[in-house]
Amino acid sequence: MITRRAALAGLTASVASIPRCGFAQPAPSAGKVEGLGTVVSPTLVAKPTQRRLRPDAGQEAEIWTFNGELAPAVRIKHGSELRLALRNETPKPLSLHFQGIRGPNAMDGVGGLTQDPVPPGQSFEYRLTPPDAGTFLIRPCVLGGSAEPLERGLSALLIVDEKDPPQVDADIPLLVDDWSLGEDGSLAPFDEASRENPAGRLGNLLSVNGKATPFRVEAPQGGRVRLRLANACNARAMRLRFDGLKPFIIAIDGQPTDTFEPLKASLPFAPGSRYDLLVDLPAEPNVTGTVMAMVGNGFPLVEVVTTGENRPPLPAIAPLAPNKALPDTIKLQAATRKDVVIKAPAGAGSPWTINGAAGSVAGAPLLKVKRGSPVVLTLTNQTPMVQPLHLHGHVFRLLHPLDDGWDPYFLDTAQVPETRTIRIAFVADNPGKWLLASTVMERFDRGLWTWIEVT
Repeated sequence: MITRRAALAGLTASVASIPRCGFAQPAPSAGKVEGLGTVVSPTLVAKPTQRRLRPDAGQEAEIWTFNGELAPAVRIKHGSELRLALRNETPKPLSLHFQGIRGPNAMDGVGGLTQDPVPPGQSFEYRLTPPDAGTFLIRPCVLGGSAEPLERGLSALLIVDEKDPPQVDADIPLLVDDWSLGEDGSLAPFDEASRENPAGRLGNLLSVNGKATPFRVEAPQGGRVRLRLANACNARAMRLRFDGLKPFIIAIDGQPTDTFEPLKASLPFAPGSRYDLLVDLPAEPNVTGTVMAMVGNGFPLVEVVTTGENRPPLPAIAPLAPNKALPDTIKLQAATRKDVVIKAPAGAGSPWTINGAAGSVAGAPLLKVKRGSPVVLTLTNQTPMVQPLHLHGHVFRLLHPLDDGWDPYFLDTAQVPETRTIRIAFVADNPGKWLLASTVMERFDRGLWTWIEVT
């Protein structure tokens, strides 16, 4: 039985051990933003690499990279076809999920459900035309085998640019990750104790775009930047706080929303979550604003610094164009409804369960509906820790407690608070077999997932 005290003890131990130092890599040069790693090759080669992750590390860590880089960003224009070939040169089977993309089921990248995992030494080509512009996460997704590839560094961003994007001085992808390191700087073992930790694998070193924190962004005084924040941690949920910055949210989980300021200048940031922000900078040079990770007493993730350059005034911040491919309404009165009850493992070696069973492709789906059906899922968390869940192939609305409305944005990942219930609603408009799964990879590997079928 997992108690709230045990869960919080594990979280506190990992928080206390995070140092205020980053990777042993040079800081970006003046006037440049490094670490974006835009991929121009049609192939992502996943392979092991040795790298010293901490300046004082006695050992290099064996990480896995795409084309020799951490946290690359694949960038295409909305309406373009993506042809991305994965070449697997790691010792483990792989497949890649494009979190938030409402694409064809065969390209969803769930090894063991929508495709066979790519064996070591083999390749697979993903072909899809993303229907939506936005910021999306590329990460490993193999049933029973996702945690280690992600923790070793295999994550990236897919940026689908709007045909008419907002005017900014810099458009910065920011992929946040953490690393669990031993005292000598090598990666902590991937052993049974690590896999069974109910909190998941919580790292003790934070990075942004595979580089030291704080990651530095420079832009003209009086300028405007677009920050695309994504959480690629195995398990670490946190809050983001904006010190000396006035951000406006323009998209959540890749989908446009009415522009608004975060409540109390902070945002929840679960594994898999993404935010697009516009930030107007002060008209004075050498002013620094900070994006803080509220872990322990707080850690600076990103510093935005104004330079002495002057720029003409910009128009007022405006919302992105609404996504006309998404439904204006969801007919809740006609919805197919299903309860989803999450329970923690009963003991060592036991799985996480949904409705009493660990995830399996052998049995019936959680539900089976016809294309175009409205669906309401009641997500009940009977565990002492927050449970972030991601719905593949769709986006949903977070319903108000009495089903009398919903929050004014779409999501593909939601956090279910400990011992609480939330409801989500969506139109099942994408045919295929789709996961509803934990974004804490160790829980996902141990059964915390189910699937729906849209015919």
